[in-house]
Amino acid sequence: MQFKHPEVLYFLALLLIPIIVHLFQLQRFVKVPFTNVAFLQKLALQTRKSSRIKKWLILLTRLLLLTFLILAFAQPYFSNRKANEKLHYSIYLDNSLSTQTKGKRGDLLQIAIQDLVESLSDNSLYSLQTNTNFYPEKTANELKNILFQIKNSASQKSIKDVLLKMTTQKNNDIESFKRVLISDFQNIQENELNDINYNTSLVQLVPQLKENLSIDSVYIEKKKANTMEVNIIVKNQGIAKKNIPIAIYNDESLVNKQTFDIEENTIKNVAFSVQKTPILLGKLLLNYSDAYAFDNSFYFTLTTNEKTNILSIGATSSSLPKIYTSDEFNFTQSSLQKTNYNAIAKQQLVILNELEEIPLSLQESIKDYVQKGGNLLVIPNANSNISSYRNLFGKLDIKTTPFKKNTDSLKITNINFGHPIFSNVFEKNVRNFQYPHTTISYSTILPRASSILSFENRKDFISQIKLQTASVFWVSSPLDKKFSNFSNSPLIVPVFYNIGKQSLKITELYYTVEKENSIDINDSFGKDAVLTIANKNNSFIPLQQVFQNKVRVTTTEQPTESGFNYILKQKDTLKRIAFNYNTKESLLAFTDTQNFVNQKEKLNFSTSVKSTLDSIKKKNEVQWLWKWFLALSIVSLFFEILILKFFKS
Repeated sequence: MQFKHPEVLYFLALLLIPIIVHLFQLQRFVKVPFTNVAFLQKLALQTRKSSRIKKWLILLTRLLLLTFLILAFAQPYFSNRKANEKLHYSIYLDNSLSTQTKGKRGDLLQIAIQDLVESLSDNSLYSLQTNTNFYPEKTANELKNILFQIKNSASQKSIKDVLLKMTTQKNNDIESFKRVLISDFQNIQENELNDINYNTSLVQLVPQLKENLSIDSVYIEKKKANTMEVNIIVKNQGIAKKNIPIAIYNDESLVNKQTFDIEENTIKNVAFSVQKTPILLGKLLLNYSDAYAFDNSFYFTLTTNEKTNILSIGATSSSLPKIYTSDEFNFTQSSLQKTNYNAIAKQQLVILNELEEIPLSLQESIKDYVQKGGNLLVIPNANSNISSYRNLFGKLDIKTTPFKKNTDSLKITNINFGHPIFSNVFEKNVRNFQYPHTTISYSTILPRASSILSFENRKDFISQIKLQTASVFWVSSPLDKKFSNFSNSPLIVPVFYNIGKQSLKITELYYTVEKENSIDINDSFGKDAVLTIANKNNSFIPLQQVFQNKVRVTTTEQPTESGFNYILKQKDTLKRIAFNYNTKESLLAFTDTQNFVNQKEKLNFSTSVKSTLDSIKKKNEVQWLWKWFLALSIVSLFFEILILKFFKS
């Protein structure tokens, strides 16, 4: 039993006063002489005994009366928390796109919001997390207004981050702090839930439909001079489906449509042949009702006139023109003597291809070019003037140890599969490929270098040095077929192709919402130029870096919706880009949280928000006892009256 006003209990000490009065009666007895007092003495003794019992009973009833009154004013109660402390609910409400589907009672997110609003109490405090915002310590009325504004979002939040935020909000009294996680628990592994260990209720929002058809990705294949093939990867989760309509639009104009069949739990490639255009604003629509509607549309853009400028200075190569083809690159080869140094500034990638010596004038031009954001690829000669190469690296602020020429035959055996150059190149790690080799190599230590390919002795064959504004790629061996067969290896294509592609961030077919994306604008605008990204509904200013001949814009938290966006300089459209939602949101993969809760203590599981909050409220109700003590005081008073009226002494 607890008391709301325990200080009132100090008044119990006043009960000593009536006890003292009854114990030390200050009555004076008068002696009266009488002749024969034997009978009278016996009668007086009996009267005195009954009177003493009556007084003790009256004392007891009055003590009980005062005790019960004092206890009533102290307001006693039964509860697992303090009465004057409000319950603090820390609630996570998952508003990801996957909660946009239907449950038994309707839209999962909207029903969860409705149940929350109906279960709020004016005597409690609430902190609310969503995937996009955090609202600490709100009253019931304040939270209602917030809940009505919540919409589905493409943002993701890990359970670990949710729990970390809840931990920062926890007060000192663990019993008054209640954690509630409301989610469909999509794509959550059980080990991610291990940090949930006390005083937490898990509410799983269960979708009604258990099948989904979604557009997973898109890629382009060139068929003829005037046409191209748009390949759509469609993913089916659930039973086989037939005669599914799909259409492709160029902006709002219908280009083509067809139907297709797809087997149970499979992936299918659906192809459209479309006419080549300078700019294609592609929109794909699946006309099918399933678990999720957001993944039945897909956006992509294609700009056919966007190319990367690459200049190779030095030896003429027969391999590089096959890699840097004219449909994607503006590739130029030039001997050292015929190189126009003014053209270097206009390139996104410069290749120093097997120069015996790098002249000082070229070193200065390359230094200026790299400092302004241009990428550099250096391939040595079999008879390189090592000091000129080291001087170049010094001018680029790249520290090296002395170059050492090796004439041992070395195999190229190690691939750094985690390097961005090999992003989306290999489906799995390859170990048993035919190893290319070199007979001449230059070894040096580059402290800031990351390995791309390396020899069997763990020395780097190709490495990347990231500078403040650009990257320098170092190939430690000449690629002349007299000294190396790397030019005949399949590895040369993805390595050199991706170095070229990444030198200018060519507009991708599409980007993913809520991820970091970098896009280059192949032009110079000056340091004061401000670019914006806009769509039909809103616009924002992205992070942007100004280089010599390009501007790089980076998006992270915006845009928040799929669709077409435009990169603008004032009112001029510089580039069109498309955004789509993360395909992980389309997966029908949900954690069995009930099984997890059964293995834990002090955790609760439910599929109803309302029943969960009502249960927490009931367990933490304050059971007031003051009315009972007031009733007992009245009963004590009633007994005192009865004693005074009917007890004769």
